[in-house]
Amino acid sequence: MHPLVLKQKEYYLTGATRPVQYRIKMLKRLKQAMKENEKELLESLYKDLGKSNYEAYITEVGFIYQEIDHMIKRLPKLSKIKKVKTPWMYLPAKSFIIHEPYGVVLIISPWNYPFQLTFAPLIGAIAAGNTAIIKPSRFSSHTSNVIKKIIEENFKEEYLSVVLGGREETEELIDSKVDYVFFTGSVQVGKAIATRASSHLIPYTLELGGKSPCIIDKSADIDLAAKRVVFGKLMNAGQTCVAPDYLLVHESVKELFITKLKEYINKYYPDPINNESYPKIITSHHFERLLNLLKEEKLLFGGSYDKKSQKIEPTIIEINSLDRPVMQEEIFGPILPILTFNNVEEVISTIRSFSHPLALYLFTNDKFVEKTILNNITFGGGCVNDTLLHLATPYLPFGGVGDSGIGNYHGDYTFKTFSREKSVFKKGKALDLALRYPPYDDKKLNLIKKIIK
Repeated sequence: MHPLVLKQKEYYLTGATRPVQYRIKMLKRLKQAMKENEKELLESLYKDLGKSNYEAYITEVGFIYQEIDHMIKRLPKLSKIKKVKTPWMYLPAKSFIIHEPYGVVLIISPWNYPFQLTFAPLIGAIAAGNTAIIKPSRFSSHTSNVIKKIIEENFKEEYLSVVLGGREETEELIDSKVDYVFFTGSVQVGKAIATRASSHLIPYTLELGGKSPCIIDKSADIDLAAKRVVFGKLMNAGQTCVAPDYLLVHESVKELFITKLKEYINKYYPDPINNESYPKIITSHHFERLLNLLKEEKLLFGGSYDKKSQKIEPTIIEINSLDRPVMQEEIFGPILPILTFNNVEEVISTIRSFSHPLALYLFTNDKFVEKTILNNITFGGGCVNDTLLHLATPYLPFGGVGDSGIGNYHGDYTFKTFSREKSVFKKGKALDLALRYPPYDDKKLNLIKKIIK
């Protein structure tokens, strides 16, 4: 067993992490540590991804402040023993559910939102009473180093710890039989994590991705739709798991919508290559992958790039076939393909040709279209007449379905993810009916049939 896993298992078994007041104290300490390192955090996010202080704050740091505050407020109620009904035939008795932590939790986080997607699950691990080992991405090294500093300076290693490295370190930790694995990342790596965890019968949550569609119906407010699509697509230069991956635009509003898209891109990101507020692509490998997706495509807008800064300007392309390379994988960059449709059946058919998406966005003022789309397409979560904001509320579960993920979290659901429900039936001593005990005969059978029918 990995020494760190063993050390955390031993600490967990002391019961130190179980008291609710201890968990709240640790959440408050986590927030205070963030406050003390906030400037360094924002600087690291700029170094890794070119995020402006504003974008980094609202999508990463501020998001976590809100999650911590929500959990502190809700934890006393969430952690209470839950009393449930008992069938009358078993009385006198009590039935209740205890929310029990798993033990040692392994959190494997990605590079695109390296702070938020590390600390959001960590909040749940702490709140549920677990210990945690954090394995941040090696690609966002500056932020990973700040995360390590925050944890090491404020928490005991046997309680919370950070392990840097790559695949080898991750595999070693899982093989050491941690008690739960929480992974955020690509489908391909997610499958490998699931296979390895399953071989040890370790439960897991997978937060993955996929091709999230955005539908622009003819009844939509086109100006508002364009504004909110630009916001959702270009946050973090499109390196967002729930970014609109491709657009399905009604033929009748296509030209107007494209005009509005261009207008808002120019307004929000003027001269994007030299714009300090416009993020960069994380690595040269990802940068080249995106450029390859643009080859031989029909450019409607943008397409320029700068290898030195690893920036690609917002780019709109027109697609007439789902067989194009850009439609064969999640884009994860500032490239926005546009396809057209004439009726809602075409939309359903197109989206169903892909795996279940993590997110779906629909812009419409037609109740029939809204109902038809929501009732006939399976997706993790989404918005009607907006983008991204479904993941910003702690009152909605966030997670995928099928290839886009297994399990969910955020708000109360984060606590539920990192704890299991332990069922307890407590029987009283009175009324110990002979009917339940052998020997069994026809008389007892006839009597039980009158009770259970």
